[in-house]
Amino acid sequence: MAKKRGDNPQRTWFDAPAAETPAPPPLAARVRPQRWDEIVGQAHLIGPNGPLGRWMAQGSLHSAVFFGPPGTGKTTVAMLLARQGGRHVQMLSAVEASAADIKEVAAQAAARWNLYQRQTVVFIDEIHRLNRAQQDVLLPYVEEGRFILLGATAENPWATLNPALLSRCQVFEFRPLSEAEIATILARAWEKSQEGLELGPGVLGLLAQQAGGDARRALALLESLREEAMAEGRVRLELDWVRQREASRPHYHGRDGDRHFDLISALIKSIRGSDPDAALYWMGRLLAGGEDPRYVMRRVLVHAAEDVGLADPHALLVAEAAYFALEKVGLPEARIPMAEAVLYLALAPKSNSVVEALARLDAALERYPQLDVPNFLKDRHYRPDLTEPYRYPHDFPGHFLPVSYMPEPLRGEILYRPSDQGEEGRWRARWQRWMAERYGEQIDPES
Repeated sequence: MAKKRGDNPQRTWFDAPAAETPAPPPLAARVRPQRWDEIVGQAHLIGPNGPLGRWMAQGSLHSAVFFGPPGTGKTTVAMLLARQGGRHVQMLSAVEASAADIKEVAAQAAARWNLYQRQTVVFIDEIHRLNRAQQDVLLPYVEEGRFILLGATAENPWATLNPALLSRCQVFEFRPLSEAEIATILARAWEKSQEGLELGPGVLGLLAQQAGGDARRALALLESLREEAMAEGRVRLELDWVRQREASRPHYHGRDGDRHFDLISALIKSIRGSDPDAALYWMGRLLAGGEDPRYVMRRVLVHAAEDVGLADPHALLVAEAAYFALEKVGLPEARIPMAEAVLYLALAPKSNSVVEALARLDAALERYPQLDVPNFLKDRHYRPDLTEPYRYPHDFPGHFLPVSYMPEPLRGEILYRPSDQGEEGRWRARWQRWMAERYGEQIDPES
């Protein structure tokens, strides 16, 4: 925790002197809830029956990590919980705090308790940015209760934090705010900051719709539009004027973290679920948010084989052609072949028989990693001693020879079982006939 000349080590974020903030804080900071009943959203956590609501009602607090998208109230809830009951609140930087800083805060917390019986709450925003050493230093102090740790993160803590630290904290997931909740927040903010500017109907609803569940983003948009309107001498925020301004703003989802993975997951699951409209929408969101289109097409290529598979082997060719077009012409023109591939995959019959065959293959390889090649399949160029003849399938009726080419321990093991979908369904009868001739019995592809 780097210190500058004039820093007061006892100062917290709640009592920063005005001299250090010459510029007015942003609207989101000015309208931040100061009471529990002013919080909008997260009823599953802060309501009377929610775990954090019970903490507030009981005056209790335990080490916890608040996890969820930006602008959903994590910091606000942490602040209100932390400062109840006269607790001392200390903020640490996840990026700048050293092991020595954490130890110093722990020593101060112990002294504060011994002298004044006053608890210390250490709040770490973006806690996922703590490195492994920082997290390890925190462990004994959280374990002993030297201080209460509250962390906030937009990243999945189960993937970014040390399991040992997580085992000492409770994890609470904050959900994206609904459009109605964000509209309520915007309406309250407008009452406090309109400064004589009138508000046209539908404006707050539009901003709530475009905020993507992020109240901070919605408030920043409102503040920006208000400033633009006043600079132009407008007396009223009109819906059409706001639409024109918002149409030029970029979409955003972030190329790293959960939002990135959630959007690509939504695209793939929409393709797998045969919903062409949803698949096209999620592709559009990814591209509008600045995602690398090559990454999108790499995922589409994989799932052409994984989810469509042999039900329509052309799906992989269509995806490959779209990737080729992207490389040749780039965006925005490549959106057309990209959309064609996404729609083709969504509309195609689906089969995961290839994936299931690979799973059975992996199990067989684990059981028999070193089986020898049967003699009749070995290369004869260097083995003149092999006397067992190789029979050429094209010399037999139907160009098929009813023998198993598997090594002995795996004969009769069925790795691939065709589905009844699309092209694969038309192959299924031939597969069943071959299996019956090869093994002397009918094989049920569903078993």
